[in-house]
Formats: sequence, structure tokens, C-alpha cells
Amino acid sequence: MEIEKKFLVKSVPDDIEKYEHNEIEQAYLCGVPALRVRKYGERFVFTYKNRRDEPEKNICIADEFEREITREAFEHLKSKADGIVIIKTRYRIPYENLIIELDIFHGVHEGLVLAEVEFPDEKTACHFVGPDWFAEDVSGDHRYTNNYLSTHTVSIQD
Repeated sequence: MEIEKKFLVKSVPDDIEKYEHNEIEQAYLCGVPALRVRKYGERFVFTYKNRRDEPEKNICIADEFEREITREAFEHLKSKADGIVIIKTRYRIPYENLIIELDIFHGVHEGLVLAEVEFPDEKTACHFVGPDWFAEDVSGDHRYTNNYLSTHTVSIQD
């Protein structure tokens, strides 16, 4: 199970390049449940993700299962994907005892920057306070899910 919150970002940290990062390319084969293929650096992964968010708590909860696949399988499945192939750079930034995954989008979503934080439990998620460079909590806004972004062009933040 995945428990996370998602935030818009006021400004990218000045020292962003010092953090571990990878280029990500991902495509969706189905929206609900989400069936996704992802190239993450040199890893290729097939993911099943079934969201069961809790809007009243403003957290995203999903059952998620991942399996490594070959480059050939990734390329084959990507060619069958619906909509937009999402391209982004993901930075992994330590924060307190958690990791912020900062996504800087490219291509049709150029200009969009989102931060995601995964939590060990709902209580930690509900009490989380992010760094000062975080803006609005958009955990409950489906327009900022990668699944939605795979079929809609959203390139600038409100």
C-alpha cells in the first residue's frame, strides 16, 4: 500500500543538482485501475495501481504492485499506451526522516513541478508539514495525478 501527499512547488531548491535524480518516461495502458509502464533511469517497470484516496484526510492511498520488465517489453507496451507519454526528471531529496520526490516535467507539461512524499502510515501523512518551498497541497486534486496528466495537457501551475 502506498500512502502519499502531493504538493505544488513555489520554487525549486537552489542546490537541486546535488540530489540523486533520474529521468523518467512513463505511459499508461489503462486509467482505472492504472496500468503503467515506466523507464526509470535504466530500470523498466510495469505497475498496477488502484487508488482509494481519502479526500477528507487529503491523502492519496493506493494499492500498488510493480514488476521489472525488459527494455523490449517497455518499448512494446509504450507503443500501445493511451494519450501522452509523461517525461520528467525526479529528484530524491531527504527531508526529516522521509524522502521528497521532486518531479520537474518536460515536453507538453513543461513548467509543471510537483513534490510527492510517501509515508509509513496515515497518521504521519496527516501531520506532515513540508519545507517552506512547498506551495499548495494538491493531494486531493485529481488534475495533478500522473494518470490524469497522461490524457490532459497541464503545463503551468495556478
